[in-house]
Amino acid sequence: MIKITFVSHDGRKVTVDARDGDSVMQTALTKSVGGIVGECGGSMMCATCHCYVDEAWLERAGVRSDSEDEILDSAVAEIRPTSRLSCQISVRPELDGLVIHLPAAQQ
Repeated sequence: MIKITFVSHDGRKVTVDARDGDSVMQTALTKSVGGIVGECGGSMMCATCHCYVDEAWLERAGVRSDSEDEILDSAVAEIRPTSRLSCQISVRPELDGLVIHLPAAQQ
């Protein structure tokens, strides 16, 4: 299984098994990880799945698209160079061990 570690804004960590092909958002929702809301269900219409990719994983997670940038403009939490919409990060074997940091608020 592919492992993803979610780090809450207060430093609590939870590591979950993720399925190849799912999004990071789907994984968080399926595994009941707090901090990801995903109101639009992954259709890139809201920013309630905003996350920060750990800098060590940034290159492997991929570059955010211009469309993602536009949606992130409506995010509640601070936008950082590592900001991504977790619905746009596809889980794949190369991301085994991925670390995702969560903002303090999504709404």
